[in-house]
Amino acid sequence: MSGPTTRVLALLELLQANTMLSGHEIAERLHVDRRTVRRYITVLETLGVPVMTEQGRYGGYSLIPGYKLPPLMFNDEETLAIVLGLLAARQLGLDDAAPAISSVEAKLERVMPEGLKRRVRSISETTRIVLPQSQARYDDKSLLVLTNGVQQERRVSLVYQAPDREPLPREIDPYGLVFRRGRWYIGGYCHLRKALRTFRLDRISKVTLCPEVFTRPRDFDAAKHLTDSLNNLPGNSAVSVLIHCQPEEVVDFLGFHPCSVDMFREVENGLLMETQTDSIDWFARWLAMMPVDFTVLAPQLLKDALRQQANRLHRIADQ
Repeated sequence: MSGPTTRVLALLELLQANTMLSGHEIAERLHVDRRTVRRYITVLETLGVPVMTEQGRYGGYSLIPGYKLPPLMFNDEETLAIVLGLLAARQLGLDDAAPAISSVEAKLERVMPEGLKRRVRSISETTRIVLPQSQARYDDKSLLVLTNGVQQERRVSLVYQAPDREPLPREIDPYGLVFRRGRWYIGGYCHLRKALRTFRLDRISKVTLCPEVFTRPRDFDAAKHLTDSLNNLPGNSAVSVLIHCQPEEVVDFLGFHPCSVDMFREVENGLLMETQTDSIDWFARWLAMMPVDFTVLAPQLLKDALRQQANRLHRIADQ
């Protein structure tokens, strides 16, 4: 937190979110000492905020019951987070997202002070977030039910339409949702297959909450599980490529730092990329766009596909 004013506002948020907080708890959360906490309490009281102080071992600070923080006392960082979140939400492929987001924006504007309105409008008008284009439309209600299932740890029933197969009823314990490359996925335990599975939301219908409850594994990483699931799909080919560069040289090309992703490993002669693909031809085209040299270690099919790409480009250049 950047300064006393920000910390005083943060203290007000803490008091509204908790029935009672001790001076020690507040000091730890705000990274200040107990004396400073008392000074911030005095500032709130001076501003007319009704703070109650209870002495003793189990005492602390609380707001008078029924007191509510006036809406939208956001600092610059919080304002930026809200607006960027709304901008990003417009691209998530949800049928009802646009009117819902517009409604949220209108409600926010009605209660914002003028200075905050100007900041929000400025960010909205001058900032663009480019996410992967959604490749499918989704039923917002299904997403909401799945989100509730994850949060409440309740089983859900659904119908899943796998490619070239008949629709099949499933019951799953939903562990987490992921938005990846323009698609939504839900990961969890499938009671039909008796194993962890990942399902694409655009292939899901008739989602309902069940009365049965479950305990979500606390170390479950929905994004990692999705990556592992995609890598282990039947028909995938293992790929190993040595990229002759330092990690920083391909950050712009990849859109992320390679050392932050498991498929890349820094080695003596550069970066070793080990992954899987369901399309050797696509992977060859992607490699051909790479701005640095590389050596294909495996498979031979990838070398053949690159050679075909090179021959095609030679023919085009000679025309």
